[in-house]
Amino acid sequence: MPESEAITRIGFVGLGNMGWPMAHLLDPHYSLTVLDARPEVAEAFAAEHRARATTSLEALAEASEAVITMLPNGDIVREVAIGGADGGDLVAGMASGSVLIDMSSSAPLGTRQLAEDLRASGVAVVDAPVSGGVAGARNGSLAIMVGGEPDEIARCHPVFEHLGRVVYEMGGSGTGHAMKALNNYCSAAALSSACEALIVGDRMGLEPAKMVDVLNASSGRSAATQGKIAEEILTRDFSAGFTIALMAKDVGIAGGLAEGLGLEAPILARTRDLWKDAAELLGATAGVTEIVKLWEEWNGGELGSGSG
Repeated sequence: MPESEAITRIGFVGLGNMGWPMAHLLDPHYSLTVLDARPEVAEAFAAEHRARATTSLEALAEASEAVITMLPNGDIVREVAIGGADGGDLVAGMASGSVLIDMSSSAPLGTRQLAEDLRASGVAVVDAPVSGGVAGARNGSLAIMVGGEPDEIARCHPVFEHLGRVVYEMGGSGTGHAMKALNNYCSAAALSSACEALIVGDRMGLEPAKMVDVLNASSGRSAATQGKIAEEILTRDFSAGFTIALMAKDVGIAGGLAEGLGLEAPILARTRDLWKDAAELLGATAGVTEIVKLWEEWNGGELGSGSG
């Protein structure tokens, strides 16, 4: 890669629970310009770092060779990119040859369309959602799933190396976002099926802790049974940083992808509906492991009470 193509100036849009620690890791290595929907947050970040805060998307883009978005969803990413949002939009200030790196959890087909729309302006789009939560964002151990053109991904690799422990190149535009949503669908399905199995077994008289031991020594094991169940559900310490609402969003993205591709995915559809209901019933701030409370309410007893 020619030296002239190296990314040295980054704009970062979205300084929430994930965005702030990610931008913190980038600040020592790049000329950083930051923007948040709450201007006081961007100003606070700039006061603690070398970064410059702005309220103008266009000005941020003009100061950057790459712009990272870490926003709630792909619709908002599209709005700040080409929607003429307050403070202009990114494309108005992005020079030909610059790159938009969307690290949000966005809809894959929407990402593919955004890449098409920006191509005429000479702006590339790389989708690079992450897994690892706030802790991973703080210590630079995120897993990053990347989609886009190979040369643009290669150009962004040095940026990703400051943020994550591993980078998975998934394929063309939208494949990074697809992988993130599908991974979280598998996680949601495993957690919900384990909760259901525990509730049924408990009613039969099985001890939940022993059930978890058997599952972990058998083919029913999963990340849920190997961590979340024993650490949070059996102890009633529902401290997961990832919320039911965020999981419901990602499973919804996976379901929308299947529908957009014209595919039948009945388990995905049922899982999407289950987590959507859980988010509505248990609230936006409930942690993912609190989903067990649905089965407890439906069946009139807390896990561990038994009756067998």
